[in-house]
Amino acid sequence: MYFVLTKRPGYVMFCTTPSERAAVGLTEQQTVHLLVRNAGTGEWDVLAQWNGSDYSHTDFMAAWQHQPEPADPAQLLAPLPAAVRHAAGS
Repeated sequence: MYFVLTKRPGYVMFCTTPSERAAVGLTEQQTVHLLVRNAGTGEWDVLAQWNGSDYSHTDFMAAWQHQPEPADPAQLLAPLPAAVRHAAGS
């Protein structure tokens, strides 16, 4: 899977998945957000967040480099280390 870099206010880096069902954003505070598209409003909702020093946005995206995009965006959390996944709220 690849990510498409785009711009979004409030993020220093914002990338969507090919289907645009999910996105990864990095805030100025180095917090990584995994976002999902709200089917009703089309807006982005934060599904999970974690400190970028615990697991970087780059490591997260690289973990999906040779994988297909999952149908369920929540499955994108699978490569997170257990402690980070727990802290991320999933």
